[in-house]
Amino acid sequence: MTTLFISDLHLEDDRPEIGRQFVSFLEGEARAAEALYILGDLFEYWVGDDDPNPHYALMKKAMRELADTGVPVFFMHGNRDFMIGEQFATETGAVLLPDPEPVELYGTKVLLSHGDALCTDDTHYQQMRQMTRDPEWQAMMRAKPLEERIAIAEQARQQSQEYNAAVDEEIMDVNGEAVVDTIREHDVEVLLHGHTHRPGVHEIDLEDRIAKRIVLGDWYEHGSVVRWDGNGPRLEVMPR
Repeated sequence: MTTLFISDLHLEDDRPEIGRQFVSFLEGEARAAEALYILGDLFEYWVGDDDPNPHYALMKKAMRELADTGVPVFFMHGNRDFMIGEQFATETGAVLLPDPEPVELYGTKVLLSHGDALCTDDTHYQQMRQMTRDPEWQAMMRAKPLEERIAIAEQARQQSQEYNAAVDEEIMDVNGEAVVDTIREHDVEVLLHGHTHRPGVHEIDLEDRIAKRIVLGDWYEHGSVVRWDGNGPRLEVMPR
């Protein structure tokens, strides 16, 4: 059997084709999987589990139906959907994971992460990340009316787009030392993450051994998936 990994779908009403591909994936290939891991940014933004967005409701329903077949579904927060909570987990049947999360896959020690914590050169982003992951800040946000939260999220998305357009792309990529330190700290053979939208497989020279970093792609033009079985991992494209 195969374990599946995806990230960075950025589901939203304005991109219905991504939602259709995701649902098709859940109703098709994922039904035969050993497990499905979603490594963050499943949604373009998430303002709280009480959001009645009908498009999101369809995605949650498809996840629940997959979980009900007996396929374990795991979810890790991204930088767009860090407000997902226990109500979402109950509705979808997904298990919420911390970031990072070590797992063993077919005899290989792997560290799963969304990936944004590795982008340490982007100090402005890291300050924002620290604030938005604070439980008190999140509680303050959840206490606001839904309409206000949506307006704040839309404003934050616009500001993020403007910031990304003005900053050197390399600053927003992972930091090499952070990658090495993370792999060493957790003593793993493979680091698997998303976030950067730069799919690829990289060899990491640790001097005493070679590790791997596998980066999932986004779903804007087509699906991106890592399929991992007894023969190892494969980073592949899923045509739309």
